[in-house]
Amino acid sequence: MQTKIAAGFTAIGLLLAAHAQAATPKDTLVMAWNLDALITFDPAQIAEVNGNDIIRNVCDPLVQYDPKDPTHLLPAVAESWSASEDGYTLTFKLRPDLKFPSGNPATAQDAVWSMHRAIALGFGNSANLTQWGFTKEKMEDQIKATDDHTIVVTMDKPYPVNLILSSAFTSNVTYTLDKEEGMKHAKTVDGKSDYGNAFFKTTPVCVGPYRVTRWNTNDVVILERNDVYYGPPAKLKRVIIRHVPESGAERVLLEKGDIDVARLMNTDDLKAVAGNPDIHIEQTLMQGYAYLAFNAADPILGKPKVRLAFRYLIDYDGLAQSILEYQGAPRASLVPLKAFGALDAKEGQPFRLDIEKAKQLLAEAGYPNGFEKKFILSANAFNPALAQSIAANAAKAGIKLDLEQMADANLFTRARSRDFDVLLIGWGAGAPDAYSMVSRHAVNPDNRAEAKLAQYPSWRSSWQDQWINDIAEKAQMERDVAKREQMYHEIQKYMLENGPMAYICQTIRPIAYRNEVKDFVITAEDVAYWTATK
Repeated sequence: MQTKIAAGFTAIGLLLAAHAQAATPKDTLVMAWNLDALITFDPAQIAEVNGNDIIRNVCDPLVQYDPKDPTHLLPAVAESWSASEDGYTLTFKLRPDLKFPSGNPATAQDAVWSMHRAIALGFGNSANLTQWGFTKEKMEDQIKATDDHTIVVTMDKPYPVNLILSSAFTSNVTYTLDKEEGMKHAKTVDGKSDYGNAFFKTTPVCVGPYRVTRWNTNDVVILERNDVYYGPPAKLKRVIIRHVPESGAERVLLEKGDIDVARLMNTDDLKAVAGNPDIHIEQTLMQGYAYLAFNAADPILGKPKVRLAFRYLIDYDGLAQSILEYQGAPRASLVPLKAFGALDAKEGQPFRLDIEKAKQLLAEAGYPNGFEKKFILSANAFNPALAQSIAANAAKAGIKLDLEQMADANLFTRARSRDFDVLLIGWGAGAPDAYSMVSRHAVNPDNRAEAKLAQYPSWRSSWQDQWINDIAEKAQMERDVAKREQMYHEIQKYMLENGPMAYICQTIRPIAYRNEVKDFVITAEDVAYWTATK
């Protein structure tokens, strides 16, 4: 996959080839990362961590999190918003100076079309809107542009305003794409318009501090500063993200100064550079997890006591002091710390390694001699070591786990198609609110295979619980903060015993970068390339 680029990029090609140089260019941030999971830049479709990280520097949402306090929201493409007294209507006023990188004006019509296309295409990200009652049949009436700078949203229920703003209107389905470009490049697939999906996969024309000018699959992504951006211009002219999937290779490049930022270094390599005075390691506790997912359609894994046994086969304390150093903080509850509604650190981590307890639960479930299952995982980062630790403990309880490592893209495909027994994977919450995790990891609106709700990990695990669906809906609508929090506590306690996932750790995102890089704003919600200077 490769986008077309303008004349003058020969120099960039030379930069990419000159790995032995003493320093990276002063006007360029050079980053190393594993890009093998990157399959699209279409905001309606993108789901992978690195794709979301990059696109948030290319496209702005209607509303954004305050980097100093994610419970507060700040204007982005929308300069202001208001809610009706009855709670059924939201009105967004867009900035009057919005432009696409071409210089063409970006209007409310573009923003509304972008949200409509996300719903109509029906990719996983459409759930950011459809879970709030927006539908393909009603979207024209539900989300309207009343003039070039005003969007009126009519909801089916009076949702708590801050909840729907943080869950829906900070998300990637509210990125404003160029409607004209999308319609011009639209293709008909199976008798339906793709709304420019094939085009936007490689060329996301939207409103943001950078623009994508080159993407070679499993090679490089290049961003150039958008000089007509409404906000403060990006400090650096260019960002080059190189595909470097090995931690050791990233470490060498960082130490030599051939890259500015390393995004995929394991614990051993991070320890090795920790004492280097030229390198800084930024550790951010994320609103996300590494976890085991179990396929509840399997007659063995479908039993709650079997899944509970696995929770006692995870050496939380030992992992924290070894494999997970720099990578994760042990956490078993599905709502991460620092999110509204989360159980505290003690209640949210009730398990410890206990082989005998696991054996007891397996016997009670009817499997005193254990069983054998396939266990798939990513070949990247700490996943292999983590999986081996769990498999070794499982073997002591009579469970034989056959490990299969694979590239991230293959892993995600298997997960989304329910093609697994046991799966080690990650997930990032969309908002710092219990609703974000509960709505995807606990709620399952339709467990039928043909529903294909691939962005619901609960659906991927073929698990559905009507009590959970009902109480989660009540919590979503509850305006009394204390009552809402209590309901989320009940949900978490139930999921600890019965849910289809065993959460291992709340992820820590370690980003190592050279001290020449300054003003690099890194939060749980965003890695803001555009703030960095050198």
